[in-house]
Amino acid sequence: MNVLKMTRRALLATTAAAGLALGAAPALAQTPPGVLIVGQIAEPKSLDPHTVTAVNDFRILMNMYDGLVRYAPGTLEVAPSLAESWEISEDGTEYTFNLREGVTFHDGSSLDAEAVVFNFERMLNEDHPYYETGPFPLAFFFSSVQTVEALDELTVKFTLNEPYAPFLSNLAYPTGLIVSPAAVMEHGADFGRNPSGTGAFTFGEWRSNEAVVVEGNPDYWDGAPALDAVVFRPITDANTRTAEMLAGGIDLMVEVPPVALSEFQGDSYTVHEQAGPHVWFLILNAKEGPFADVRVRQAANYAINKEAIVNDVLEGTAEVAAGPTPPAFAWAYNPDLEPYPYDPERARELIAEAGAEGAELTFFVTEGGSGMLDPVAMGTAIQADLAAVGFDVTIETYEWNTFLGEVNPGLEGKADMAEMAWMTNDPDTLPFLALRTAAWPDQGGFNSGYYSNPEVDALLEQARVATTQDERAELYKQMQVIVQEDAPWVFVANWKQNAVTSANVENFSLEPSFFLLLDDVVKN
Repeated sequence: MNVLKMTRRALLATTAAAGLALGAAPALAQTPPGVLIVGQIAEPKSLDPHTVTAVNDFRILMNMYDGLVRYAPGTLEVAPSLAESWEISEDGTEYTFNLREGVTFHDGSSLDAEAVVFNFERMLNEDHPYYETGPFPLAFFFSSVQTVEALDELTVKFTLNEPYAPFLSNLAYPTGLIVSPAAVMEHGADFGRNPSGTGAFTFGEWRSNEAVVVEGNPDYWDGAPALDAVVFRPITDANTRTAEMLAGGIDLMVEVPPVALSEFQGDSYTVHEQAGPHVWFLILNAKEGPFADVRVRQAANYAINKEAIVNDVLEGTAEVAAGPTPPAFAWAYNPDLEPYPYDPERARELIAEAGAEGAELTFFVTEGGSGMLDPVAMGTAIQADLAAVGFDVTIETYEWNTFLGEVNPGLEGKADMAEMAWMTNDPDTLPFLALRTAAWPDQGGFNSGYYSNPEVDALLEQARVATTQDERAELYKQMQVIVQEDAPWVFVANWKQNAVTSANVENFSLEPSFFLLLDDVVKN
């Protein structure tokens, strides 16, 4: 069986049938058994796991690559993967991993300790011959790594410059996935279009703006997947994605619009839900313009009716956020924080105190993206609420990858606010990457609104090296109180992720990591 030819025929058939379903004809498409068609929210940026930041891309990559460790099913607890076991030194600065024997990359080259060293040196060492195949925006997940050494063929040791509590969790994140050094050497900067890992699925082809096709790896070290292939289709418009699902053009749809959930009732579909660490927020430009004044940032938090957004726009599929840490991190979440109440009168008072009446605001909104829920409808509701307290808000809407290209480099000189959503693996990740002074975009981070508070910086640095979870939790809880008061963001919602599968899909479940893990899925 030629899987690539089969998936091309399947795409043509399902697209045609979906087109009919959007018209008068009720016919449903028939996707082939053994081939899972997934409706993604956007085109991937790259298939090189070290160069991307979006969950949209991670959902593909986690099926093509493995890390030294991974999250145990249904949890964010770290479990063995390419490393069968590991030891940690008493002072928490040395991690020694014992690799599995006999694992090969999809290109036939061997996984060994030197391959692991190559991966991390490539990201962290500016003198590495393949450092220029980046950039590697999340490499500072591993900024505490001082050296990576191959002790023998199957043993690799990481030496950290200080204890770093999230290290194992970060290794399980897609930035820690292990790529084939041989493929990087062969393809250089084009590796992201010619990927090779050790995962359950091998790369088939990438047809831009149409599909990424991966094929089942019969030699996978953890057992061959049940599927022959998976086709990831970028369908950026949520209504089109819904129509394709209803027409049978796709078998699995992620991020179902809340208003569409009621359409997937009955025996033909299964709706999946899973709580996870998610925050939907507005980045406020704290460096220039009206939001440089903390009173105006607080006013925006009071002005926006977050309960109405959660109940009316999101149909109750989320909860109002109180701060930068999702409640899914129960041990680190501060339950004493209350969300900013909807209080437009208080917002007007603060705006008047700051002399910001009638301020003109540029607001970046995306058409859709990883964890972005219903961004256009949410953006429109936010625009109306801010207008009601006297702001003049202009929305600029962008496709997801274009949006990231505008927002991630920073809002200075471009916008006053922007939508954003993060799904994270550890309570350290989001604040460390997006709230520290040292995470301003010109320093390689994602603090696109240029927030800065030395006390927050200190708490986050202390939490990273804390040796007990209780100590880390107390530091994170203090951080949340300060950040909520400083209001560098408008804290809007914590979402419960969802997906829908057709009746011929079995053994699928959502993960709290927000990744799609498809090696056990069956498609009849």
